Amino acid sequence: MRVRFAPSPTGHLHVGNARTALFNWLLARGQNGTFILRIEDTDLERSTRASEQAILDDLRWMGLQWDEGVDAGGSYGPYRQTERMQSYVDHTNRLLAEGKGYYCFCSAETLEAHRKSQLAAGLPPKYAGTCRNIPAEEAKRRKDRGEAAVVRLRVPGGRNVTFNDVVRGEVTFHTDVIGDPVLVRSDGIPAYNFAVVIDDALMKVTHVIRGEDHISNTPRQLLLYEAYGYQQPTFAHLSLVMGPDHAPLSKRHGATSVKEFREKGYLPEALVNYLALIGWSPGQNEELLPADELARRFRLENVAHSAGVFDEDKLAWVNRHYLKIIEPHRLADLAEPHLRQRGQIAGELSADARAWLVSVLPGMAASVDRLPQLADRLDAVFNFTAPTESLDPTLVKALAGELAASPRLTDKDTFRAVANRVKDKTGLKGKNLFHPIRVILTGSHEGPELDLIVPAIDRAVGLGGLANVISCKDRAAAVANLL
Repeated sequence: MRVRFAPSPTGHLHVGNARTALFNWLLARGQNGTFILRIEDTDLERSTRASEQAILDDLRWMGLQWDEGVDAGGSYGPYRQTERMQSYVDHTNRLLAEGKGYYCFCSAETLEAHRKSQLAAGLPPKYAGTCRNIPAEEAKRRKDRGEAAVVRLRVPGGRNVTFNDVVRGEVTFHTDVIGDPVLVRSDGIPAYNFAVVIDDALMKVTHVIRGEDHISNTPRQLLLYEAYGYQQPTFAHLSLVMGPDHAPLSKRHGATSVKEFREKGYLPEALVNYLALIGWSPGQNEELLPADELARRFRLENVAHSAGVFDEDKLAWVNRHYLKIIEPHRLADLAEPHLRQRGQIAGELSADARAWLVSVLPGMAASVDRLPQLADRLDAVFNFTAPTESLDPTLVKALAGELAASPRLTDKDTFRAVANRVKDKTGLKGKNLFHPIRVILTGSHEGPELDLIVPAIDRAVGLGGLANVISCKDRAAAVANLL
């Protein structure tokens, strides 16, 4: 089994295309097949190497490493279409020599006039065949004299083109509605339908898994496979990824690219797991599974043909699961850029500061959806303004006094011991005790559990690389001074 993902490097990797790449990867990994990455860069005006690199980076971030292709090599390269031009020239010449293709000299204005007349007559627009019967020798002479021409496929009339789609079942098109498609443009650049067939055939691709927007391309491609005598692959057309309003997912729905979801603080394993669930189920009433297990269970036959909706709330739920189980050192590495962006990390982290992050972040991650929210949870550590609201003077003085006489509250037990002594002195308990303590020590009415945030504050004091942290003792003293 050989499958391929063949993006056009004209922008960022859309999550719909990322899902297509994932389904190809899952099938290859689950069936001991080969996953090929090919770059379709014949759109010379829009394709860029920067976009190509961004796509490669996103695929690697998702863990979708390819076995063969760009940056990996292989026996069927090159793996950029612009580096395969001689192959397209050779195949064009062969088609012309066999009479299966022909030069078309129609101008854009002529083609547009034909299109409008067909639409006005209620007919599907297709090429009228104006140049179809020009003798090959005459067409060649005109081309050699410099007359602009495209190359078209000579589509046989009066027959059906049928293929069995793994997702959708049997699909049939009649050649009378297809027309003779352009294979090579007048500038010599191959059209998509031509290049993709040549590449897939020469790279021995066995399964073509792509979006349903390519269904109408399939009969033209099958006719090309037939014209060259190449083995046809198995086709599977996936439903498009829709927004909550059941329109194709686009910018008006919010984030749409893998890059944007990376920047929003989603983990790659969460995005991979969630995308796998759009239009497919691993069965056994399970949803949260690692990529290798998803690959083991993945079958094209079980992919739904109905459209799948991208629900970011569901993605956040999946991400929350992975944030809870992530290895602490990796969590610290991933969270660090977000903490720096908020000014909570202000320099090169010392070993002690790194250890502080590794120990504190897992507790904070238990109640967040995305990585940037960890900075929100830690805000009380780095930002403190003594509250000016009315507080019980007896409690404030009791807490300030106990903290002045105690070591730093570097663990839950030390904090609880101080809280119990304040309880004994004031007679307060429960919410009446702990809520004012929260306000005094964090300046806020809400936030992480006190057993988490209070030790986090005092353990962070003076650590190299962290922004300045005011100790709990100094916070309580500042509030007492305001009385």
